[in-house]
Amino acid sequence: MKFDVAIVGSGLAGLSVALHLAQTRTVAIISKRALLDGASNWAQGGIAAVLDSGDSHAQHIDDTLVAGGGLCDEAATRFIVEHGREAIEWLIDQGVPFTRDPTAEMGFHLTREGGHSQRRIIHAADATGHAVQVTLEQKVRAHPNISLFEQHCAIDVITSDKLGPKPAAASAGQPHCYGLYVQDEKTGQVLTFEAEHTVLATGGAGKVYLYTTNPDTATGDGIAMAWRAGCRVSNMEFIQFHPTCLYHPYAKSFLITEAIRGEGGLLKLPPEAGAAAGTRFMPMYDERGELAPRDVVARAIDFEMKKRGLDYVNLDISHQSPEFLKEHFPTIYARCLELGIDITKEPIPVVPAVHFTCGGIVTDLAGRTDVPGLYAVGETACTGLHGANRLASNSLLECLVVGRACAHEIAAMPKGETRDLPAWDESRVTNADEEVVIAHNWDELRRFMWNYVGIVRTTKRLERAQHRIALLKEEIDEYYRNFRITHDLLELRNLVDVASLIVNSALTRRESRGLHFSRDYPNTLPKALPSVLTPPRR
Repeated sequence: MKFDVAIVGSGLAGLSVALHLAQTRTVAIISKRALLDGASNWAQGGIAAVLDSGDSHAQHIDDTLVAGGGLCDEAATRFIVEHGREAIEWLIDQGVPFTRDPTAEMGFHLTREGGHSQRRIIHAADATGHAVQVTLEQKVRAHPNISLFEQHCAIDVITSDKLGPKPAAASAGQPHCYGLYVQDEKTGQVLTFEAEHTVLATGGAGKVYLYTTNPDTATGDGIAMAWRAGCRVSNMEFIQFHPTCLYHPYAKSFLITEAIRGEGGLLKLPPEAGAAAGTRFMPMYDERGELAPRDVVARAIDFEMKKRGLDYVNLDISHQSPEFLKEHFPTIYARCLELGIDITKEPIPVVPAVHFTCGGIVTDLAGRTDVPGLYAVGETACTGLHGANRLASNSLLECLVVGRACAHEIAAMPKGETRDLPAWDESRVTNADEEVVIAHNWDELRRFMWNYVGIVRTTKRLERAQHRIALLKEEIDEYYRNFRITHDLLELRNLVDVASLIVNSALTRRESRGLHFSRDYPNTLPKALPSVLTPPRR
């Protein structure tokens, strides 16, 4: 399998890179499941960008920096914000059906979400990600230079330090990436992909926790593969919990978009709160009330639930007209109605759930990692935009802007050398005898991460998690060395690596900042510094 560029992941970041490159390069898109099974397809709210003369880049930058707890990289924030409009115009040119508003300057409706000082979220009703993904999927399926490999799971990238003597092109002391190993999910065969440029666009790591809004594919694959290849990772302790995930036994992590609060939704205590039932509580925690950034809202809900022994709180937007709700939130209205909840008449029960990985692989603004030939874009990367807490709807913007910059960087490079890559060797392994071990380890990992490394943390809990991870990692590594690989084993191997990075990063941060709140270090240090982990030399 030889391509100019191999892209792992089929979300907005991966598809953007592919479409920008396909005119001049042969591109492979490797997707664990179908193209639309990633987190981008689930995104409800929209994409933040300055699209109105009443708004400004300075205001969007300031909102991002404030939400990020002083840890955002200002140059990265400025670059991404200032390229926002052209990214949106590119999507419009591709045919994305954003919700229209004839009274708006650009002709599209803009909504507002928590942490934003202006209406600047362009959206397609309450299913923006799906509208964008379906549009781009049609483009990539039709492009002759793009080859699609669905139901294919990446195992590891192939670096020059595994191939014998290093070529002159590799930087001193640093491996070079020449492709990756990928398992065909249907046949079990491991394929070797040779590529001059490999792009990791694998999304986040929400499945390392028991409760998450993320799809099942979000197992931190790109972060783990890059770490094993020799890349630094940064800010992994900042795991964003979305404040409002639907609480219902038959709703598998269904997200209630931030825009509900942006359009006047109020958080209230449920009947189980006794005399306090129906009371708004957010004004007690932040003067911005329900429009406070996500970390503030999630901690407030978590505190109220623990203080009062509640399983959930209520999000009430029933004071808006039924026509307004059906027009602006058709997906949420329909899903809730299926479950017996009429949002035009009653509140929505909600709980916080893991939503976004703010840290990731250290990259520059063209997606370059520490390993030449290897790039990372989207949620799997850490450009510095999100800091200690991602501002709502900035993530899809980052996918578009950095995805385009990554494609331009690759397209501008002259053709480099390629290497003959060895086939996958499984001559010394056997079929697993007890695959139930994988399911047990997966369940144990997600439960103790939820209990020990959640919204509020302590050093003792983190150390307990660290100890458990070390034992699990030893067991999983032994399993990986001795048995034939399976989809579940690959994901579990990646999850335990990512869990280790999250816990080790959290232990290095001796303060509370943004999404990382420690009872042992409740104060914020005067200087904000990223937490950067460097892999050991192999």
